[in-house]
Amino acid sequence: MDPAIQVKIEEALKGLFSAVSLLQEAYPGKPFTPDGRLVGDIGEVVASLAYALTLNEGLTKHHDAITDDGRNVQIKTTFGTSLTFPVHHVPDYYLGIRMNRDGTFEEIYNGPGHLIQAQLSGRKPTKTGLHCGLMGMLKRINQLVPDSERIPKR
Repeated sequence: MDPAIQVKIEEALKGLFSAVSLLQEAYPGKPFTPDGRLVGDIGEVVASLAYALTLNEGLTKHHDAITDDGRNVQIKTTFGTSLTFPVHHVPDYYLGIRMNRDGTFEEIYNGPGHLIQAQLSGRKPTKTGLHCGLMGMLKRINQLVPDSERIPKR
Protein backbone atom coordinates (compact mmCIF):
# COMPACT_ATOMS: atom_id res chain seq x y z
CA MET A 1 0.00 0.00 0.00
CA ASP A 2 1.15 3.53 -0.74
CA PRO A 3 2.65 4.91 2.54
CA ALA A 4 0.90 8.28 2.10
CA ILE A 5 -2.49 6.58 1.75
CA GLN A 6 -1.75 4.30 4.71
CA VAL A 7 -0.99 7.35 6.90
CA LYS A 8 -4.27 9.00 5.85
CA ILE A 9 -6.20 5.83 6.67
CA GLU A 10 -4.50 5.56 10.07
CA GLU A 11 -5.28 9.24 10.86
CA ALA A 12 -8.89 8.84 9.77
CA LEU A 13 -9.36 5.71 11.88
CA LYS A 14 -7.77 7.41 14.89
CA GLY A 15 -10.25 10.28 14.49
CA LEU A 16 -13.16 7.87 14.03
CA PHE A 17 -12.37 5.88 17.16
CA SER A 18 -11.77 9.07 19.12
CA ALA A 19 -15.23 10.25 18.06
CA VAL A 20 -16.75 6.88 19.02
CA SER A 21 -15.16 7.18 22.49
CA LEU A 22 -16.66 10.65 22.93
CA LEU A 23 -20.10 9.36 21.90
CA GLN A 24 -19.81 6.42 24.32
CA GLU A 25 -18.88 8.78 27.17
CA ALA A 26 -21.78 11.10 26.37
CA TYR A 27 -24.35 8.28 26.18
CA PRO A 28 -23.05 5.08 27.81
CA GLY A 29 -26.20 3.08 26.98
CA LYS A 30 -25.26 2.78 23.30
CA PRO A 31 -22.19 1.00 21.91
CA PHE A 32 -21.69 3.30 18.87
CA THR A 33 -19.74 0.54 17.14
CA PRO A 34 -18.20 1.75 13.86
CA ASP A 35 -20.14 -0.68 11.72
CA GLY A 36 -23.61 -0.47 10.20
CA ARG A 37 -25.05 0.39 13.62
CA LEU A 38 -23.19 3.65 14.20
CA VAL A 39 -25.60 5.90 12.28
CA GLY A 40 -28.59 4.14 13.86
CA ASP A 41 -27.20 4.55 17.38
CA ILE A 42 -26.54 8.25 16.78
CA GLY A 43 -30.07 8.74 15.41
CA GLU A 44 -31.67 6.91 18.32
CA VAL A 45 -29.89 9.06 20.88
CA VAL A 46 -30.67 12.28 19.00
CA ALA A 47 -34.33 11.22 18.74
CA SER A 48 -34.49 10.40 22.46
CA LEU A 49 -33.21 13.88 23.27
CA ALA A 50 -35.57 15.65 20.86
CA TYR A 51 -38.79 13.63 21.28
CA ALA A 52 -40.87 12.45 24.23
CA LEU A 53 -39.60 8.88 24.13
CA THR A 54 -37.26 6.54 25.99
CA LEU A 55 -34.86 4.18 24.26
CA ASN A 56 -35.22 0.46 24.88
CA GLU A 57 -32.31 -1.20 26.66
CA GLY A 58 -29.97 -3.04 24.29
CA LEU A 59 -31.21 -4.39 20.98
CA THR A 60 -34.93 -5.09 20.75
CA LYS A 61 -36.83 -6.62 17.87
CA HIS A 62 -38.94 -4.27 15.73
CA HIS A 63 -38.92 -1.21 18.04
CA ASP A 64 -36.15 1.01 19.40
CA ALA A 65 -38.05 3.15 21.90
CA ILE A 66 -41.31 3.78 23.69
CA THR A 67 -43.10 7.12 23.91
CA ASP A 68 -44.02 8.68 27.22
CA ASP A 69 -47.61 7.59 26.57
CA GLY A 70 -46.66 3.95 25.78
CA ARG A 71 -46.41 3.82 21.97
CA ASN A 72 -43.64 1.61 20.49
CA VAL A 73 -41.39 3.38 18.00
CA GLN A 74 -38.94 2.25 15.35
CA ILE A 75 -36.31 4.91 14.63
CA LYS A 76 -34.52 5.05 11.28
CA THR A 77 -31.71 7.46 10.51
CA THR A 78 -29.66 8.49 7.52
CA PHE A 79 -26.93 11.01 6.82
CA GLY A 80 -27.80 10.67 3.13
CA THR A 81 -30.93 10.37 1.07
CA SER A 82 -32.28 6.91 1.87
CA LEU A 83 -34.45 5.58 4.67
CA THR A 84 -35.75 2.02 4.89
CA PHE A 85 -38.96 0.38 6.08
CA PRO A 86 -39.28 -3.29 7.07
CA VAL A 87 -40.92 -5.76 4.70
CA HIS A 88 -42.00 -8.41 7.20
CA HIS A 89 -43.52 -6.36 10.01
CA VAL A 90 -45.20 -3.00 10.54
CA PRO A 91 -43.83 -0.93 13.43
CA ASP A 92 -46.46 0.70 15.62
CA TYR A 93 -44.82 4.10 15.05
CA TYR A 94 -42.00 5.08 12.75
CA LEU A 95 -39.68 8.03 13.18
CA GLY A 96 -37.40 8.69 10.22
CA ILE A 97 -34.78 11.43 10.45
CA ARG A 98 -31.97 12.76 8.27
CA MET A 99 -28.96 13.86 10.29
CA ASN A 100 -26.77 16.81 9.38
CA ARG A 101 -23.03 16.89 10.05
CA ASP A 102 -23.50 19.52 12.77
CA GLY A 103 -25.81 17.25 14.82
CA THR A 104 -29.07 18.90 13.76
CA PHE A 105 -31.65 16.83 11.93
CA GLU A 106 -34.65 16.98 9.63
CA GLU A 107 -37.78 15.03 10.48
CA ILE A 108 -38.72 13.00 7.41
CA TYR A 109 -41.58 10.99 8.90
CA ASN A 110 -43.22 10.90 12.33
CA GLY A 111 -46.33 8.79 12.69
CA PRO A 112 -48.01 5.39 12.56
CA GLY A 113 -46.27 2.63 10.64
CA HIS A 114 -49.54 1.45 9.07
CA LEU A 115 -49.73 4.64 6.98
CA ILE A 116 -46.39 3.77 5.38
CA GLN A 117 -47.37 0.13 4.95
CA ALA A 118 -50.53 1.18 3.10
CA GLN A 119 -48.39 3.06 0.57
CA LEU A 120 -46.08 0.05 0.14
CA SER A 121 -48.79 -2.61 -0.16
CA GLY A 122 -48.18 -3.14 -3.88
CA ARG A 123 -44.42 -3.54 -3.59
CA LYS A 124 -42.82 -6.97 -3.81
CA PRO A 125 -40.79 -8.21 -0.81
CA THR A 126 -37.06 -7.60 -1.12
CA LYS A 127 -34.18 -9.98 -0.44
CA THR A 128 -32.86 -7.65 2.25
CA GLY A 129 -36.19 -7.51 4.09
CA LEU A 130 -36.23 -3.71 3.75
CA HIS A 131 -38.06 -1.38 1.39
CA CYS A 132 -35.61 1.29 0.19
CA GLY A 133 -35.76 4.60 -1.67
CA LEU A 134 -38.61 6.00 0.40
CA MET A 135 -37.52 9.55 1.19
CA GLY A 136 -39.97 11.31 -1.14
CA MET A 137 -42.90 9.10 -0.19
CA LEU A 138 -42.18 9.49 3.55
CA LYS A 139 -42.01 13.28 3.26
CA ARG A 140 -45.27 13.33 1.32
CA ILE A 141 -47.29 11.20 3.74
CA ASN A 142 -45.69 12.91 6.74
CA GLN A 143 -47.65 16.01 5.74
CA LEU A 144 -50.88 14.02 6.16
CA VAL A 145 -50.21 12.72 9.69
CA PRO A 146 -52.46 14.44 12.25
CA ASP A 147 -50.65 16.06 15.20
CA SER A 148 -52.45 13.66 17.56
CA GLU A 149 -50.69 10.75 15.80
CA ARG A 150 -47.20 12.23 16.01
CA ILE A 151 -44.57 11.59 18.65
CA PRO A 152 -44.38 14.95 20.45
CA LYS A 153 -41.12 16.85 20.73
CA ARG A 154 -39.72 17.60 24.17
